[in-house]
Order: sequence, then C-alpha cells, then structure tokens
Amino acid sequence: MLNFFSKLFDSNARQLEAFAPIIKQVNELEDSIKKIKDKEMPGKTAQFKKRLEGGETLDDILPEALATIREAIRRTTGERAYDVQLLAALSLYSGRIAEQKTGEGKTLSATLASYVRALANQGVHIVTVNDYLARRDAGWYGRAHLLLGLSVGVIYSGMGDQPGGLLDMDYTDETEEDDRLAHFRLVPRGESYRADVTYGTNNEFGFDYLRDNMVHRLGDKVQRGHYYAIVDEVDSILIDEARTPLIISAPDAGSTDKYSEFAKMVTTLTKDTDYDVDEKLKSATLTDYGIRRLEQRLGVKNLYEESYDSVHHVEQALKAATLFERDRDYVVKDGAVIIVDEHTGRMMYGRRFSDGLHQAIEAKEGVVVQQESRTMATISLQNYFRMYEHLSGMTGTASTEGEEFKKIYNLDVAIIPTNRAVARIDHPDFIFKTTRAKYAAIVREVEELHAKGQPVLIGTKSIDNNQIISKYLKRKNLPHHVLNAKNHTEEAKVISNAGSYGAITVATNIAGRGVDIVLGAPKAN
Repeated sequence: MLNFFSKLFDSNARQLEAFAPIIKQVNELEDSIKKIKDKEMPGKTAQFKKRLEGGETLDDILPEALATIREAIRRTTGERAYDVQLLAALSLYSGRIAEQKTGEGKTLSATLASYVRALANQGVHIVTVNDYLARRDAGWYGRAHLLLGLSVGVIYSGMGDQPGGLLDMDYTDETEEDDRLAHFRLVPRGESYRADVTYGTNNEFGFDYLRDNMVHRLGDKVQRGHYYAIVDEVDSILIDEARTPLIISAPDAGSTDKYSEFAKMVTTLTKDTDYDVDEKLKSATLTDYGIRRLEQRLGVKNLYEESYDSVHHVEQALKAATLFERDRDYVVKDGAVIIVDEHTGRMMYGRRFSDGLHQAIEAKEGVVVQQESRTMATISLQNYFRMYEHLSGMTGTASTEGEEFKKIYNLDVAIIPTNRAVARIDHPDFIFKTTRAKYAAIVREVEELHAKGQPVLIGTKSIDNNQIISKYLKRKNLPHHVLNAKNHTEEAKVISNAGSYGAITVATNIAGRGVDIVLGAPKAN
C-alpha cells in the first residue's frame, strides 16, 4: 500500500507539470479575451464549434476556450479562476479526479471543464449529491455558460412528473429568496437533457436511464447519451454508494394484512433468546428457540415447510423494529413513511425499501400499508457511471481511494495544491463519559463563540439528536436555526445565513458534503 502512495505522488507531480504550458497560454490570452464585448461572447462559442467542424480537436482549442470561460465567469460572478483552479479544470477535462481542499473552488473548476466539453455538442452532465446543490451551482456558475451562448438545464427529483428546469435570467420565481435559485423555468425533462450542460443528482441520472429503458417509443426517451460527466463528491458517489442499486418497481398483487399481524407479534419476542440482530449486516434472524415459539403460535409443525412465507414476514418485522429508527432512517409525514438518505440527510420522496421492509415499517408505525412491489428495472451506480465515454470527478478526499478508482473506473487522482497555505487548525477530538456531558460541553463552547459573534455550525447524526441539541440551546436562550429532513424547504435560507455574525446552525448531514457556507453576507447579495 505504501508503494502505491509513493507512485501516486510521483505520477501526480508529472501530471501537474504537463499542464503548466497550457496554463501559461491561458494567462497570456487573458488580456485579449477581456477586450471582447458581452454581446460578442456567444460568437466565440460559435467560432470554437466551427473550428471543431473544420477538423480541429478540443485539445487544439483548449487554452483559448479556457481563457474565454474564465473571463465569462469573472464577468457574471466576479470570481477570477486561479491557476490552481485551471489545474483542476485540466484534470477534469482529461478524465481524472481532482482532489481539492475544502473552499478551493471545485464548482468553479467544473464550470471551466464543462464549457470545453460542451463544445462537442454531445451534452455534459454535472452530478451533485442533492437537488439544492444542483440548482445552486447551475444558477450561479451557469450564468457564465449563458453569456457564452450555451444552455443550462437542471433535473429535479420528487416534483410531480419528473420535470426539469432551464436557466433563464429573464424569468424570476418570486417565491425564491436566493437569487441563485430564482431563475429556473420549468420545462419537460427531455428539454433539460437537451441543454448543453445539465445538472442533477446521481440518483436522478440513474433513474432516468432506467425509465428510458422501459419506454415503448424512442421519442419518449429523455437522455441523449452518456458523453461526459463530472461527479461532485466523487468518493461518496463512486465508492461509498457504488453498489447501491437503483430500482424501479411496480405494485404487486397480494394481501398486506400479514405485515400488521407480524408487527404486533414481534413485540412479544425477546432479543438474543428468540432472535439475533447483526447491526453491521442490517439483518435480524430467528433463533432455533424463536422458530419453535413461532411454530406454536402459528399452529404448524415445520415452519419452513408449511409456512415459509411467515419467516420472511417476521424477519422483515424484526428488522423494522430493531434496526430502523424513526427520524434517523425515515420520517413519518402525512401518513406515509418517507426514507431519509443516510448520505445526504434528505427525504427521498417516492423511494421505498424493497423486499417488504417498507411495508413492515408502515405496519410498525401504524400507517396504511401499501402493496408489495416487484422489480421492473435495476442498475447500480457503479455500472451506470461506467457507461460514460469520458468520466471525471472532484472531491476533497480522493487520494486514499486512488487504488479503487484506478481499478474500478480507470481514473487517476490528481492532487491539486491550494492557492494559499492552509490556515485552518484541526483540533483533536474530545471524548466524554456520558452523552449528557458531551451536550453540556457543546453548549458551553457555543455560548463562548456566540458571545464573540463567531458563526457556529453543529453537525448531528440524526433528526432526534438535532432536536435534543436545540432544546439545550433554548434553555440557554441561544438563538439558532435547525436544519434537517423535516424542514428542508428552508434549506437555502438557513444555509445562506449560516455564516452571518453570531449565527448558530444545528444541522444533520443535510448541511454536509458540497454545502458552501459563506462568512459574512449571503453570497447572492
């Protein structure tokens, strides 16, 4: 393993050195590009496309194209890409994973690379971990693409008949307080995919692929191919969630009465005596003694021969009772059980646990038990992203998984240096004897920081922990905002103000990967 790391850093230096001449060319072109008027910027894109039609390659126009998009970003957002961001963009363009430290501008780097690839007219997909980030990034950096005559689309999840949005600066949604989110005009899903650059979540891109494989007419497909993708938080999506199956199912025939029956029955069983629980494998199985007790209850001699179906129902009821917690793994809203994504902390509308587990949870919570489902189409995230002709990604933590990225996806990791020396201090962890002592220490420190006006973000594992810390803060009369899957509609507002003077924000991992908290005034202002 140590040999692998030494090879990684040696090859990393060689990769970055190879990009130095291109960055020099980009910087030399900066002054001439600045002289181009706004109304002439779309003409540059047209020129690039004409040169490609004439036989030139993307590599031939790369320095000038990067200089052009860098200037467009500067004009629309006020942000000028640093050389290290150009370095990251070149890594992404070349089909590598760019490892950039937190706050080093991964999203800006992706915008640079996506413009160059979009000139091929085959569609670019920028993959984020949640809907909010997809809309935020498209609404902020997508303006540079618009200035250059490209179109920018977003695909939404959990909103009716899978609609999409197109970035249109002439349209304003008055209900949105964040200007970055206010300029998306709702359009059919396919129109979002026909845009030059399309933003969305990993799950939505994968589910749209499955839906396209189930249509009866080619004209009903929404995706137009898999040419180039930039995956944000790539280690989370391509490694942590890689084997996660995306499943499209349909209701199946069959009674749901047994789920309610067994939900009551498992409350009479005893852990370790009647059943064993394996939290790592997320399984609950009956012991020999538990099987005999169940056989007596059901009046059968051999459970596996006479009532095998009951084993399935009781084990799913046990899993629901012992392994799945309300307000951690799921929430109950409007009489329905809604899954909470363990990676993003967000509610996953329309998604259901498979193999009868969702029905078992519904029975446990006393809500209406829906029909069982049967699988119609499925694909893992790993298999989906391996279909792209060109794949790249970005994250703050990729080098430790470098061997896996190379082996599974044939992707090299480029470790991008920071623009300035890192000033952040990483303190050691504190360990407490009791949960109560831990919460007391958190509140004490928050009180001290709040008195100095320093903004504070408190991360929690679950909605339940979220609410416990909130109660402690209320006792001390400390004003704060709570953010979790239950009030996700306020996310943009809470996040935009989380860096303000004296702000205290208590959040689940909904405010985790990819969330940009700007110190001082909200970024949109």
